[in-house]
Amino acid sequence: MSASLDGRLVVAISSRALFDFEEENQVFEAKDDRAYMRLQQERLDVPARPGVAHSLVRKLLAFNADGAPRVEVVILSRNDPMSGLRVFRSAKRDGLPIERGVFTRGAAPWHYLKPLRAHLFLSANDEDVRAALAAGTPAARVLPHAARASAAHPHEMRIAFDGDAVLFSDEAERVFQKDGLDAFQRHEVKRAGKPLPPGPFKPLLDALHLLRSHAAGSPMRLRTALVTARGAPAHERAIRTLMDWEVEVDEALFLGGLPKGEFLREFEPDFFFDDQTGHIENAASHVPAGHVAAGIRNPA
Repeated sequence: MSASLDGRLVVAISSRALFDFEEENQVFEAKDDRAYMRLQQERLDVPARPGVAHSLVRKLLAFNADGAPRVEVVILSRNDPMSGLRVFRSAKRDGLPIERGVFTRGAAPWHYLKPLRAHLFLSANDEDVRAALAAGTPAARVLPHAARASAAHPHEMRIAFDGDAVLFSDEAERVFQKDGLDAFQRHEVKRAGKPLPPGPFKPLLDALHLLRSHAAGSPMRLRTALVTARGAPAHERAIRTLMDWEVEVDEALFLGGLPKGEFLREFEPDFFFDDQTGHIENAASHVPAGHVAAGIRNPA
Protein backbone atom coordinates (compact mmCIF):
# COMPACT_ATOMS: atom_id res chain seq x y z
CA MET A 1 0.00 0.00 0.00
CA SER A 2 1.44 3.39 -0.98
CA ALA A 3 2.12 6.10 1.58
CA SER A 4 -0.39 8.90 1.98
CA LEU A 5 -0.61 12.23 3.77
CA ASP A 6 -4.41 12.22 3.75
CA GLY A 7 -5.95 13.42 6.98
CA ARG A 8 -2.80 15.18 8.18
CA LEU A 9 -1.98 18.82 8.63
CA VAL A 10 0.87 19.29 6.14
CA VAL A 11 3.42 22.07 6.66
CA ALA A 12 6.19 22.74 4.14
CA ILE A 13 9.14 24.73 5.38
CA SER A 14 12.39 26.00 3.92
CA SER A 15 15.71 25.19 5.55
CA ARG A 16 16.28 28.88 6.41
CA ALA A 17 12.94 29.06 8.21
CA LEU A 18 13.70 25.97 10.28
CA PHE A 19 17.40 26.62 10.95
CA ASP A 20 19.64 29.66 11.24
CA PHE A 21 21.55 29.50 7.95
CA GLU A 22 22.00 33.26 7.57
CA GLU A 23 25.79 33.09 7.47
CA GLU A 24 25.70 30.34 4.86
CA ASN A 25 23.00 32.18 2.92
CA GLN A 26 25.31 35.11 2.31
CA VAL A 27 27.44 32.75 0.21
CA PHE A 28 24.34 31.40 -1.56
CA GLU A 29 23.09 34.92 -2.34
CA ALA A 30 26.46 35.71 -3.92
CA LYS A 31 25.43 33.23 -6.66
CA ASP A 32 28.32 30.95 -5.83
CA ASP A 33 26.44 27.71 -5.26
CA ARG A 34 29.62 25.63 -5.43
CA ALA A 35 31.13 27.61 -2.56
CA TYR A 36 27.85 27.25 -0.67
CA MET A 37 27.89 23.48 -1.19
CA ARG A 38 31.49 23.27 0.00
CA LEU A 39 30.67 25.30 3.10
CA GLN A 40 27.69 23.11 3.97
CA GLN A 41 29.75 19.99 3.37
CA GLU A 42 32.50 21.30 5.67
CA ARG A 43 29.83 21.90 8.32
CA LEU A 44 27.96 18.67 7.75
CA ASP A 45 28.55 17.54 11.33
CA VAL A 46 28.06 21.00 12.82
CA PRO A 47 24.47 21.18 14.12
CA ALA A 48 22.60 24.17 12.75
CA ARG A 49 21.15 26.62 15.25
CA PRO A 50 17.35 26.82 15.55
CA GLY A 51 15.67 29.20 13.15
CA VAL A 52 12.63 31.39 13.60
CA ALA A 53 10.08 28.60 12.95
CA HIS A 54 11.90 25.90 14.91
CA SER A 55 9.59 26.04 17.92
CA LEU A 56 6.51 25.90 15.72
CA VAL A 57 7.79 22.79 13.92
CA ARG A 58 8.82 21.07 17.14
CA LYS A 59 5.36 21.58 18.61
CA LEU A 60 3.58 20.58 15.39
CA LEU A 61 5.45 17.27 15.36
CA ALA A 62 4.69 16.77 19.06
CA PHE A 63 1.03 16.28 18.07
CA ASN A 64 2.18 12.88 16.76
CA ALA A 65 3.87 11.85 20.01
CA ASP A 66 1.16 9.37 21.00
CA GLY A 67 1.60 7.50 17.70
CA ALA A 68 -1.29 9.05 15.79
CA PRO A 69 -0.10 10.63 12.48
CA ARG A 70 -1.78 14.03 12.71
CA VAL A 71 0.92 16.34 11.31
CA GLU A 72 3.51 16.09 8.54
CA VAL A 73 6.40 18.53 8.17
CA VAL A 74 8.27 18.53 4.84
CA ILE A 75 11.47 20.44 4.03
CA LEU A 76 10.91 22.39 0.79
CA SER A 77 14.15 24.13 -0.06
CA ARG A 78 16.17 25.83 -2.78
CA ASN A 79 19.21 24.07 -1.28
CA ASP A 80 21.01 21.41 -3.27
CA PRO A 81 20.53 17.75 -2.25
CA MET A 82 23.99 17.49 -0.68
CA SER A 83 23.33 20.52 1.52
CA GLY A 84 20.07 18.85 2.47
CA LEU A 85 22.12 16.28 4.36
CA ARG A 86 22.98 18.90 6.97
CA VAL A 87 19.33 19.88 7.27
CA PHE A 88 18.26 16.30 7.98
CA ARG A 89 21.17 15.72 10.37
CA SER A 90 20.35 18.88 12.30
CA ALA A 91 16.68 17.91 12.47
CA LYS A 92 17.60 14.47 13.82
CA ARG A 93 19.93 16.04 16.39
CA ASP A 94 17.06 18.22 17.58
CA GLY A 95 14.65 15.29 17.85
CA LEU A 96 12.50 16.43 14.92
CA PRO A 97 11.18 13.34 13.11
CA ILE A 98 11.17 14.81 9.58
CA GLU A 99 11.48 12.20 6.83
CA ARG A 100 10.43 14.03 3.67
CA GLY A 101 12.25 16.78 1.82
CA VAL A 102 12.45 18.41 -1.61
CA PHE A 103 15.72 20.15 -2.59
CA THR A 104 15.80 22.04 -5.88
CA ARG A 105 19.29 23.65 -6.09
CA GLY A 106 18.13 27.17 -6.72
CA ALA A 107 14.97 26.42 -8.70
CA ALA A 108 11.59 27.55 -7.38
CA PRO A 109 10.29 24.77 -5.10
CA TRP A 110 6.72 26.01 -4.58
CA HIS A 111 5.36 23.86 -7.44
CA TYR A 112 5.63 20.85 -5.14
CA LEU A 113 3.14 22.31 -2.69
CA LYS A 114 0.25 21.03 -4.78
CA PRO A 115 1.14 17.30 -4.69
CA LEU A 116 1.96 17.69 -0.99
CA ARG A 117 -1.48 19.27 -0.43
CA ALA A 118 0.26 21.62 1.98
CA HIS A 119 -1.80 23.70 4.39
CA LEU A 120 1.09 26.10 5.06
CA PHE A 121 4.39 27.09 3.46
CA LEU A 122 7.04 29.01 5.40
CA SER A 123 10.06 30.40 3.58
CA ALA A 124 12.50 33.30 3.75
CA ASN A 125 12.19 33.73 -0.02
CA ASP A 126 9.63 36.41 -0.91
CA GLU A 127 9.27 35.26 -4.52
CA ASP A 128 8.40 31.70 -3.49
CA VAL A 129 5.93 32.91 -0.87
CA ARG A 130 4.10 35.16 -3.33
CA ALA A 131 3.94 32.36 -5.92
CA ALA A 132 2.56 29.94 -3.33
CA LEU A 133 -0.12 32.42 -2.25
CA ALA A 134 -1.08 33.02 -5.88
CA ALA A 135 -1.46 29.27 -6.31
CA GLY A 136 -3.78 29.04 -3.30
CA THR A 137 -1.49 27.79 -0.52
CA PRO A 138 -1.31 29.76 2.75
CA ALA A 139 2.27 31.04 2.84
CA ALA A 140 4.37 33.55 4.74
CA ARG A 141 7.84 35.01 4.43
CA VAL A 142 9.59 34.43 7.72
CA LEU A 143 11.82 37.11 9.18
CA PRO A 144 15.03 35.27 10.10
CA HIS A 145 16.01 38.05 12.50
CA ALA A 146 12.73 37.80 14.45
CA ALA A 147 12.71 36.86 18.12
CA ARG A 148 12.56 33.18 18.96
CA ALA A 149 9.48 31.73 20.63
CA SER A 150 9.08 31.64 24.37
CA ALA A 151 9.74 28.32 26.12
CA ALA A 152 6.96 29.00 28.63
CA HIS A 153 4.35 26.71 27.04
CA PRO A 154 6.03 23.41 26.10
CA HIS A 155 2.76 21.52 25.69
CA GLU A 156 0.77 24.21 23.92
CA MET A 157 1.22 25.41 20.35
CA ARG A 158 0.22 29.05 20.05
CA ILE A 159 -0.54 30.75 16.74
CA ALA A 160 -1.71 34.33 16.20
CA PHE A 161 -3.33 35.73 13.07
CA ASP A 162 -4.14 39.15 11.75
CA GLY A 163 -7.66 39.46 10.36
CA ASP A 164 -8.09 41.49 7.17
CA ALA A 165 -6.12 40.11 4.18
CA VAL A 166 -5.01 37.11 6.29
CA LEU A 167 -7.94 35.19 7.79
CA PHE A 168 -10.45 37.43 6.01
CA SER A 169 -10.36 38.95 2.53
CA ASP A 170 -9.12 42.51 2.05
CA GLU A 171 -12.62 43.76 1.22
CA ALA A 172 -12.82 46.08 4.24
CA GLU A 173 -9.15 47.10 4.01
CA ARG A 174 -9.80 48.36 0.49
CA VAL A 175 -12.53 50.66 1.84
CA PHE A 176 -10.15 51.93 4.51
CA GLN A 177 -7.38 52.60 2.00
CA LYS A 178 -9.71 54.41 -0.40
CA ASP A 179 -11.96 56.42 1.92
CA GLY A 180 -10.46 56.39 5.42
CA LEU A 181 -11.38 55.15 8.89
CA ASP A 182 -14.88 56.65 9.17
CA ALA A 183 -15.94 55.07 5.87
CA PHE A 184 -14.42 51.76 6.99
CA GLN A 185 -16.39 51.85 10.24
CA ARG A 186 -19.65 52.66 8.45
CA HIS A 187 -19.00 49.90 5.90
CA GLU A 188 -18.42 47.30 8.61
CA VAL A 189 -21.32 48.34 10.84
CA LYS A 190 -23.70 48.21 7.88
CA ARG A 191 -22.47 44.71 7.03
CA ALA A 192 -22.04 43.43 10.59
CA GLY A 193 -24.31 40.46 9.91
CA LYS A 194 -22.71 39.57 6.57
CA PRO A 195 -19.69 37.24 6.85
CA LEU A 196 -16.46 38.51 5.38
CA PRO A 197 -15.15 36.54 2.41
CA PRO A 198 -12.33 34.15 3.36
CA GLY A 199 -8.74 35.30 3.14
CA PRO A 200 -5.63 33.33 2.15
CA PHE A 201 -5.17 31.76 5.60
CA LYS A 202 -8.74 30.50 6.03
CA PRO A 203 -7.68 26.98 4.86
CA LEU A 204 -5.00 26.88 7.56
CA LEU A 205 -7.48 28.00 10.21
CA ASP A 206 -9.82 25.20 9.09
CA ALA A 207 -6.98 22.66 9.24
CA LEU A 208 -6.02 23.80 12.74
CA HIS A 209 -9.66 23.51 13.80
CA LEU A 210 -9.62 19.88 12.64
CA LEU A 211 -6.29 19.26 14.36
CA ARG A 212 -7.76 20.53 17.60
CA SER A 213 -10.65 18.08 17.36
CA HIS A 214 -8.45 15.15 16.27
CA ALA A 215 -5.88 15.76 19.01
CA ALA A 216 -8.18 15.29 21.99
CA GLY A 217 -6.00 12.38 23.16
CA SER A 218 -2.68 14.13 22.50
CA PRO A 219 -0.59 15.70 25.26
CA MET A 220 -0.30 18.78 23.01
CA ARG A 221 -2.87 21.55 22.98
CA LEU A 222 -3.59 24.33 20.49
CA ARG A 223 -4.30 27.96 21.35
CA THR A 224 -5.10 30.56 18.68
CA ALA A 225 -5.56 34.31 18.70
CA LEU A 226 -6.97 36.92 16.35
CA VAL A 227 -4.82 40.05 16.73
CA THR A 228 -6.30 42.86 14.67
CA ALA A 229 -6.11 46.62 14.30
CA ARG A 230 -9.90 46.64 14.21
CA GLY A 231 -11.74 48.15 17.15
CA ALA A 232 -15.39 48.55 18.08
CA PRO A 233 -17.77 48.78 16.30
CA ALA A 234 -15.93 46.98 13.46
CA HIS A 235 -15.14 44.07 15.78
CA GLU A 236 -18.62 42.60 15.43
CA ARG A 237 -18.30 41.59 11.78
CA ALA A 238 -15.04 39.76 12.49
CA ILE A 239 -16.58 37.77 15.36
CA ARG A 240 -19.73 36.98 13.42
CA THR A 241 -17.63 35.79 10.47
CA LEU A 242 -15.79 33.27 12.66
CA MET A 243 -19.13 32.14 14.09
CA ASP A 244 -20.50 31.65 10.58
CA TRP A 245 -17.42 29.60 9.66
CA GLU A 246 -17.92 27.48 12.80
CA VAL A 247 -14.27 27.77 13.77
CA GLU A 248 -12.91 28.92 17.09
CA VAL A 249 -10.17 31.25 18.22
CA ASP A 250 -9.26 31.28 21.89
CA GLU A 251 -8.40 34.96 22.15
CA ALA A 252 -9.38 38.04 20.16
CA LEU A 253 -7.46 41.28 20.53
CA PHE A 254 -9.19 44.29 18.97
CA LEU A 255 -6.49 46.91 19.29
CA GLY A 256 -7.99 49.87 17.45
CA GLY A 257 -4.72 50.67 15.69
CA LEU A 258 -2.35 50.19 18.65
CA PRO A 259 1.02 48.57 17.87
CA LYS A 260 0.71 44.80 18.11
CA GLY A 261 4.18 43.82 19.29
CA GLU A 262 3.80 44.19 23.05
CA PHE A 263 0.42 42.46 23.04
CA LEU A 264 1.90 39.57 21.08
CA ARG A 265 4.77 39.40 23.56
CA GLU A 266 2.18 38.69 26.27
CA PHE A 267 0.36 36.06 24.19
CA GLU A 268 3.71 34.35 23.41
CA PRO A 269 2.86 32.75 20.05
CA ASP A 270 5.07 30.24 18.31
CA PHE A 271 4.24 32.21 15.18
CA PHE A 272 2.33 35.33 14.12
CA PHE A 273 1.00 36.08 10.61
CA ASP A 274 0.20 39.57 9.27
CA ASP A 275 -0.08 41.20 5.84
CA GLN A 276 1.43 44.56 6.81
CA THR A 277 5.20 44.89 6.97
CA GLY A 278 4.95 47.55 9.67
CA HIS A 279 3.02 45.23 11.97
CA ILE A 280 5.42 42.39 11.24
CA GLU A 281 8.52 44.45 11.99
CA ASN A 282 6.93 45.67 15.21
CA ALA A 283 6.05 42.12 16.20
CA ALA A 284 9.39 40.60 15.20
CA SER A 285 11.26 42.18 18.08
CA HIS A 286 9.03 40.19 20.43
CA VAL A 287 7.87 37.00 18.69
CA PRO A 288 8.46 34.82 15.59
CA ALA A 289 6.67 36.52 12.72
CA GLY A 290 5.91 36.05 9.03
CA HIS A 291 4.70 38.41 6.30
CA VAL A 292 1.67 37.37 4.24
CA ALA A 293 2.09 39.13 0.90
CA ALA A 294 -1.63 39.33 0.14
CA GLY A 295 -4.28 41.98 -0.30
CA ILE A 296 -4.22 45.61 -1.33
CA ARG A 297 -1.24 46.40 0.91
CA ASN A 298 0.92 44.01 -1.13
CA PRO A 299 0.64 44.76 -4.85
CA ALA A 300 2.24 42.18 -7.13
